Amino acid sequence: MRTRFTFRAMSLFVVAASLFSCQEKTVQQQIPEYAVMVIEEEPVIVKHSFPALISGDTDAEVRSNVSGMIIKKHIVEGDIVKEGDILMEIDHAPYQADYNMALANVNAAEVAVETAELTALNKTNLYQKGIISEYEKKLADNSLESAKAQLEQAKAQLETARINLDYSYIKSPNDGVVGAIPVSVGSLVSPSTSEPLTTVSQIDIVCADFSINEKIMLYYTSKGGVKDILKVLPEVELKLADGSMYEHKGRIMSVAGSIDTKTGAANISADFPNPGKLLRSGATGTIYLPREIVNARLIPQNATFEMQDKKFVYVFNDSITEMREIQVDNLTYEQNYIVTSGLELGEVVVIEGVGSSVKNGMKIKPITKEESESKFQKATKK
Repeated sequence: MRTRFTFRAMSLFVVAASLFSCQEKTVQQQIPEYAVMVIEEEPVIVKHSFPALISGDTDAEVRSNVSGMIIKKHIVEGDIVKEGDILMEIDHAPYQADYNMALANVNAAEVAVETAELTALNKTNLYQKGIISEYEKKLADNSLESAKAQLEQAKAQLETARINLDYSYIKSPNDGVVGAIPVSVGSLVSPSTSEPLTTVSQIDIVCADFSINEKIMLYYTSKGGVKDILKVLPEVELKLADGSMYEHKGRIMSVAGSIDTKTGAANISADFPNPGKLLRSGATGTIYLPREIVNARLIPQNATFEMQDKKFVYVFNDSITEMREIQVDNLTYEQNYIVTSGLELGEVVVIEGVGSSVKNGMKIKPITKEESESKFQKATKK
């Protein structure tokens, strides 16, 4: 009995050991599959981004030409006005009084001229008859000339008074949109006031000012030369402060002739049409300047990993993964890095499991991205 039990136990042990050996062999023969890609070159268009400040085509400062107290405001910030519209009123009383006085002086001077003309005419007749001397005639003529001069002076004073009275009505210098209004009713203003009463911006076309660095400037200069740089610079796009893209593209209209030695950048201005008056002076945004890269070597961002601020990929070589450092452009393209060095055309790079399961020197079975996606879909359906 004991012998039969021992034999049976040994038989079970042999079977179990055999099964375990087969399973271990199967596991050793299983090689993990990972998606890979072949490095190729293709043309892409990338976009440089720059912060921009938006201003009206013309931002006219509104200032007072006379001194006084503001007694009325006809506008609020953001109003659309026409040239000549009254924006504010300064106390008219003193200027109206000056005008009335100047008008009275003109009337008096006109009467004085009429009197002097009659006197001179009478003196001339008497002189011709020999009744008075030439001296008396000259006195009458001189009085007439003096009266005429006083009339002209009175008219000039009347015109000055009229202009000052008109200046007490502060008017828009052009069509546009009213900006910030730092004054209120009761404020005292004068021609020497440092801050403008407001601004009126023409915004049918707006200007976006931004700066590009010397390296980017040299890229475009090499395309068309300094003289023709405006011809080769492409249209630009504008992202608004809320993250949305402005529907109209802009055209670069001016490029600074020199590089700022402090910032190492050149100032650029681009004009954007603004038919809906959506863009306002003082707003901010982001300019996107496109640049074509003819022979770009792209690699998905998730196919890379970082160590000590350096980027690495796994190159598939003779069934084994090889960790390799790469350099990439500052710009990206649709979730891809643009490789500048470290990878050659035709090399195969692992694009799946990087940073998690794939290790350096690991033996893998390469599959396509499509095959990997198909496997994932089948696995999720189970």
